[in-house]
Amino acid sequence: MDLRELQKIMAEIYLERDLKRGAEKTLLWMLSEAGEVADAFLKNSMEDLKKEVADLLAWLLSFCNVVGIDLEEAVISKYDSNCPECRQKPCRCPQK
Repeated sequence: MDLRELQKIMAEIYLERDLKRGAEKTLLWMLSEAGEVADAFLKNSMEDLKKEVADLLAWLLSFCNVVGIDLEEAVISKYDSNCPECRQKPCRCPQK
């Protein structure tokens, strides 16, 4: 399954509910999931971490559905096969 197919599945399951919630609240839910990812990581719980990263991706896809972004297209457009900043592979940008 590719990212576009997964985004379509999220739309089939949740788009009606997500549209009622709206972009702002869907974004807040996604950010809440990011906090749960961090919590699972800090607790060193791989089982919880796997579940939370899946939830985070699902909420990101839901947010993209609400605001009309094809996430696969956006990622490929920005990252294609090289670093978007230095255009190298592997990245040669100065470390931040």
